[in-house]
Amino acid sequence: MIPKTDYAITFACHNAVDYTKKCVESLVASGTPLDRVVAVDNLSTDGTPDYLRSLPLGGLILNSANMPWSIAMNQGILALQAEWTFVMNNDILASAGWIEGLIGTANRLGLRVISPAMVELEFDYDFPAFAVDATTRMAKVERRGGVNPVCLVIHKSVFAEAGYFHAEPRLYGAEDELFFHALRSRGIETTITGAAWLHHFGSITQLLVKQSKGMKPRDSLTHRNKAVRFLDPGYWSYKFEKTRRLRQQQQWRDAEVAAHGMSLHGKRQHGAFQWY
Repeated sequence: MIPKTDYAITFACHNAVDYTKKCVESLVASGTPLDRVVAVDNLSTDGTPDYLRSLPLGGLILNSANMPWSIAMNQGILALQAEWTFVMNNDILASAGWIEGLIGTANRLGLRVISPAMVELEFDYDFPAFAVDATTRMAKVERRGGVNPVCLVIHKSVFAEAGYFHAEPRLYGAEDELFFHALRSRGIETTITGAAWLHHFGSITQLLVKQSKGMKPRDSLTHRNKAVRFLDPGYWSYKFEKTRRLRQQQQWRDAEVAAHGMSLHGKRQHGAFQWY
C-alpha cells in the first residue's frame, strides 16, 4: 500500500460536469482518497464549481478565467505538493489499484515519469472487469520512452530538474509537448506501463472549448508544430523525432498484440477494441 501522503492528484476542468462526476466516482470506487485531489476549475458555467465545493477535496482552485492547461496544471501541482504528482484529464475513469500499479512500477524500475495504459472513446464495455484482466495480462509490459499525456505521474525531482509546464497561452493543447521535450533533452525517461489502466472518453474539455468558440470538432485549437519555435534544435529535428516515435509506437503495438492479443493503447469503436 502506497501511503497517501506520498502522492497528490490534480486535474483541471471547464464545464463537462457529468464527466467530472464520472471521474471522481471512479476515484472513489478505486479507493483513491479525495483529500489527495486538487481540482482546478476554469470558469465553468454548468454547475461544476458547486459540485466540486461539495466534495472533501485536498484543494479547490476556482479561476476567474479559462486559463491555459499549463497554468491550471501548475496551480494544482503547487497547491498540494508531494513525492509523486498525478497530472490527469477530468474525462477519465481510474481502475482499482491504479496508484499502486503506477508508483510501484516506477519505484521498481527506477523511473521518475510514468503513465498508465488506456482505452479511449466508447464506453460500452465492463471497464472494471476489463481493467482487472488487462492488468493481469499486461502488468509487466512496458513502453520505455512512451508517454500518455492523458495521465502523467511525475516525481518531484523532475520539476526541480526540468521545470513545470510551459505557460504559453498561444499553444493551447501543445504545452505538454514542450514538457516532454524538456524531459528528453535532460535524459529523463518516460514509460507507459500495463500495471495500471484507465478509460479516456476523449478530449471532452477541448471539444467544449471549440464549441464555445464556434469551431467544428475537427478544427484545431492550435497547431502543435507552433511549439517548435520554443524548441531547440528546431523544426527538422522535431519532425524527425516525431516520425521516430510513431514508428516506435507501431513496433510496440505489433509486438504486444503478437504476445498478448492486445496492446497498451486501445480504442473502443463499434463494439470492438482496436489496438494502437
